Amino acid sequence: MVSDVIERSERFQGILGRLSAKSIDDYYNPYRLFEWPDRLPEDMWWMSPELTTTHGTEVAQRLGPEQAHALSRYESINFYSLNVHGIRELLVEVVNRIHTAGFEAPSEFFHHFIGEENEHMWFFAEFCLRYGNGRIYRQPAGAAVTPAASAAVENLLVFARIMIFEELVDHYNSTMAADERLHETIRAINRIHHQDESRHIAFGRELVQLLFAEVRKTATEEELESISSYLQRYMTHSFESLYHPQVYRDAGLDDPHGVRRQLLASPARARAEEQTFRKTAKFLRKTGILR
Repeated sequence: MVSDVIERSERFQGILGRLSAKSIDDYYNPYRLFEWPDRLPEDMWWMSPELTTTHGTEVAQRLGPEQAHALSRYESINFYSLNVHGIRELLVEVVNRIHTAGFEAPSEFFHHFIGEENEHMWFFAEFCLRYGNGRIYRQPAGAAVTPAASAAVENLLVFARIMIFEELVDHYNSTMAADERLHETIRAINRIHHQDESRHIAFGRELVQLLFAEVRKTATEEELESISSYLQRYMTHSFESLYHPQVYRDAGLDDPHGVRRQLLASPARARAEEQTFRKTAKFLRKTGILR
């Protein structure tokens, strides 16, 4: 039982207590925290250029300064749109487990998690609606979950996906929060999200380790290989969601679907994905989840 594994882990119990206390101490009102200018300057970066999907590619070399700034603007809107959709999905999964059998111990922290993620979804959506021409980019269908062999495997996959998504986003947040080339409004939302996500990631890693320990007791080699393969595909799918053809169309690039195919095939994409998930992949390999 999940609850037995969690209850026996004094380390996890201590982490839950500290993270819940930190959530209370760091609490803020997002509806009062941010200043929203009527408009943001268009002749500057809206995303760190090193994070844009064209960075280090032939496509980037063809862009003039104005189009490069426009691309970063729409890439920014897509990144926050990805957050809105990703947060909605993870909230559903956590709400489905709060105060249920097996998840009694982390339920108090789940309350903080749900409240914080709901507020994150609000300010990311607010940014898109204010500065993205009143819209949130649609996202491609997610990586389908292979029918789990057991409830234990399903729980592991759910929280591993949440952890992967949060670590992807946090890589971008931490970079943009410190980038003085960006407008302060952009830096502020990335900074506050990074502050909260550091707690969520710490929680997620501990929970995923415990869930995997439970799965490992009874899983076959074939099942462990399937879990590893699925999560590797999920990381790639999540990263490739940043490569949105509508972004390239809005930035005025010809043949946006062709641009996406070219960028996905570029060695720069592979390097960027590896760098983004460097810490995540190291953790998953160390625990034996990725094989």
